[in-house]
Amino acid sequence: MGVLGSGQLGRMFALAARRMGYRVHTFSPDTDTPTGQVADVEVCAEYDDLDAVRKFAGGVRVVTFEFENVPAATAAAAAERALVRPSGHVLHTTQHRLREKTFLSSNGFPTTGFRAVRSVEDVRKAVAELGLPAVIKTASFGYDGKGQSTVKTPAEAEAMVKAAPGVEWIYEAFVDFEREVSVVAARGIDGAIADWGVIENSHRNHILDVSISPADVPASVAKRASEIARGILEKLDVIGVLCVEFFLTRSGELLVNELAPRPHNSGHLTIDGHVTSQFEQQLRSVCGLPMGSTRQLRPVAMANLLGDLWTDGEPNWSAALEHPDLKLHLYGKSDARPGRKMGHLTATADTAVEAARVVTQARDRLIQR
Repeated sequence: MGVLGSGQLGRMFALAARRMGYRVHTFSPDTDTPTGQVADVEVCAEYDDLDAVRKFAGGVRVVTFEFENVPAATAAAAAERALVRPSGHVLHTTQHRLREKTFLSSNGFPTTGFRAVRSVEDVRKAVAELGLPAVIKTASFGYDGKGQSTVKTPAEAEAMVKAAPGVEWIYEAFVDFEREVSVVAARGIDGAIADWGVIENSHRNHILDVSISPADVPASVAKRASEIARGILEKLDVIGVLCVEFFLTRSGELLVNELAPRPHNSGHLTIDGHVTSQFEQQLRSVCGLPMGSTRQLRPVAMANLLGDLWTDGEPNWSAALEHPDLKLHLYGKSDARPGRKMGHLTATADTAVEAARVVTQARDRLIQR
């Protein structure tokens, strides 16, 4: 197996793959990476070094991704020597917010209103058509809230565009949502699709904070979310894992916010809460194996561990792990910076609410000295 990218998603994929007897090679510009620490081979080269990419792909059978901001040319070069799943066209669509939103809206999937913005004149037109407040995002290279801001006045919107001439933006109507939810799903080469149901997510400073499964939503909403996610995987012809992030409005309407053509932060809880994790399912799907069961073993919640927890020294792991149903996952990153994802905790319980209580209390205990 070849993995383009070498962060924590690749690490958890590699662990699942090695458990099933696969060897894993990872490719990224860095060394001693979360994925490289557990892979069989760590290749360090730039993504635009296409000769290195071809050599890397020539040493594996299947190439997959652990993040979507891999250049399209890199995926194309890898495809010359190995199977690439999901394919480069999936990456091309989902790594660019305008292409992604255009794909969704043109195929009838529900989204908030949006406009392409390349000039101050475009901003003024978007404000007139979609109103304020609104969210302006860079069209490319955005995740965890990077490259986006909420604007409340025309002047704020115009200032963002003026400050970055030549940048392509997307202007989105503001959604007064009740909550954010996601559906992580996988599709195999035979077209079979499996998902883990609706996961409820809360964010802090635009970064995922806590995920809970199952989400506290009506059965009709859960059914509709699953249907939309499955429809997107089919229309995009995804082979692999894809996450669909939704806004759930106060009127019960689901709006697709973003797509991620890979395992997703909200799906980390599947490792401890389900028969088959999103990472094992990614492996199964890209290798042409049957889908594993996504049955939930117990309600489960996950809390991200950011570098902020290391501000006053090493976290108190013993205090956090006092609860017997708690699991710790650390990503092998040596440099703990504020906002950087260093690991996560998961807890299982009889109810999702109880699991969330256990996991958040455990995280709070990490800073006890």
